[in-house]
Amino acid sequence: MVHIRQAQPDDADGISVFLKKLTAIGQRSLPDTADYVLGRYIDHPDVLSCCLAVSEGGTPLGLQVLVRASAGNEYGLTQGWGIVGTHIDPDAARQGIGKALFTQTRETARLNGLRFLDAAIGDQNAGGLAYYERMGFETYATEPGRVRKRYDVSA
Repeated sequence: MVHIRQAQPDDADGISVFLKKLTAIGQRSLPDTADYVLGRYIDHPDVLSCCLAVSEGGTPLGLQVLVRASAGNEYGLTQGWGIVGTHIDPDAARQGIGKALFTQTRETARLNGLRFLDAAIGDQNAGGLAYYERMGFETYATEPGRVRKRYDVSA
């Protein structure tokens, strides 16, 4: 059984373990260190939620971060949109973890008055693209090497 909870600083090392797996199989190009996890996902000043899926034994299996787009954000998004990032341990893929994480993220977005969520996915990441489509995201822009998908929270 998988449990969903908010990530804590002491989860960073365990999250880094599965991010390194994603890097090794070419599904991640961002840093995968515990320091990056802390600064970008858990302790980022604009983070609204960093949901973590853990096994019965407490092993991190996946995370989904929701960040409020601030003025001048690096993605050029409208201030107040939500930015979503999802990372699932490849050994735990296709077990409903992403859906469970998004249930929590969507509720957090709604409670925080976000209208749209944005996800930027590598154009070669077929699994990531399919996941966001299953969750109801629609492609609204493409960039070199990346597809931008948007979710209407109010829909």
